[in-house]
Amino acid sequence: MAGPLDGIRVVEFSEIIAGPVSGVLLSDLGANVIKVEPPWGDPWRGSPTRVGPPEAKETRGFIAVNRGKRSIRLDLTKPEGVKVVHRLVRQSDVVITNHRPDVPAKLGIDYETLSAIKPDLIYCEITAFGRSGPENAKPGYDIIMQARTGLMATNGSIEHGVPRVIRGTPPIDFATGYAVCQGVLAGLFHRERTGRGQKIETSLLSNALYIQSLPLTYVPSTPSAQSRMVMEDLLAVREAGLLYPDVNALYQQDDRSPAYRPYYRTFQAKDWVIAVGCLSEPLRKKMADAMGLDDPRFSPGYDQQSEEGLESARQVVLEAERMFLEKPASHWIDLLERAGVPVAPLKFVEEMVFDEQAIANGLIVEQEHPLAGSVRTAGPIFKMTDSPTAAEKPSPMLGQHTSEVLSEIGYNDSEIETLIESGAVSGSVNPDI
Repeated sequence: MAGPLDGIRVVEFSEIIAGPVSGVLLSDLGANVIKVEPPWGDPWRGSPTRVGPPEAKETRGFIAVNRGKRSIRLDLTKPEGVKVVHRLVRQSDVVITNHRPDVPAKLGIDYETLSAIKPDLIYCEITAFGRSGPENAKPGYDIIMQARTGLMATNGSIEHGVPRVIRGTPPIDFATGYAVCQGVLAGLFHRERTGRGQKIETSLLSNALYIQSLPLTYVPSTPSAQSRMVMEDLLAVREAGLLYPDVNALYQQDDRSPAYRPYYRTFQAKDWVIAVGCLSEPLRKKMADAMGLDDPRFSPGYDQQSEEGLESARQVVLEAERMFLEKPASHWIDLLERAGVPVAPLKFVEEMVFDEQAIANGLIVEQEHPLAGSVRTAGPIFKMTDSPTAAEKPSPMLGQHTSEVLSEIGYNDSEIETLIESGAVSGSVNPDI
């Protein structure tokens, strides 16, 4: 059976991570995603995780966020290259771009130009800061937004005296990629009902803020300790010249309710680290009972905000830490799981490519890449009974499908050869593949 987006052609003018992630998600749903790359390729092909010789322009980073697509190489600084794009868009359904706001118009791929060619086009644009406001023209990457929106500071980790970057994954880039996919699907549904295309905008800034909705939300009548510190003290401590670690210490103090301290965190067991997650009072009671923790919070009249309550919460944490150290992780996982408490061992993400649970649910797929050989990577994020998702194709080599796509949109062999000779289009950097 075909995927739900079978027959939908997506033209992706995007690079690095955010835009490419959206293309993968749409490809998993069955869309025909064509990645338009400049002659030198997506810059992410130059990331440090190189696969094969430099001229192959293939990296592990690119492979990770570009599977399921086809690649064509176009020089949009040449009029003939722009004509190819316009012809391609005329026969497509969706365009995705992630550039600074002024770039699409310069390249002839802005919404106004392309919607005139294809009136029912779904056009989704990613910018860093949005199209309005004093910073609208600024470029941005995940690390910039981590710093600019508070995510880095809220995380609380310090390295060499400054906030540590969340570097295991670029969370804002991935959130933006998901948002693009959602916006495109909504746009296609709207077009199905009305026959009209439209422009959809999202930004790294909007997604960085949305994924921080919990700490971001400000209720003046009951501000968090962090809100009070920021509103009342931050300007003064910065003017006083406090270094970041000291400011961070003020910001992080009392950062969590005593209710969570023993029940939603990681613990060092005798041999390894485990995590427990009890976000409801019944679950917290189950954990305390299973471990034999003497927690006064479950006694009548307990006031968790009083000095006595705070001190007792600290003592419960110390007792839990002591108990976990006495026995191996397997003991605690077995005990807490039998009690119905959410618990898991700490794992490194590299272990997950062979994880039994992930593989059983099709969350890890194995593909044969023409240069890298066997590749294991993340599979589709959902299943559908009537129009199944699939991740069958690996990431494309640079320009691998140039001639193939040009032929599909009506160019004959002679015209393709003329375009290649003019430099408007380029074939594969690996002609034998």
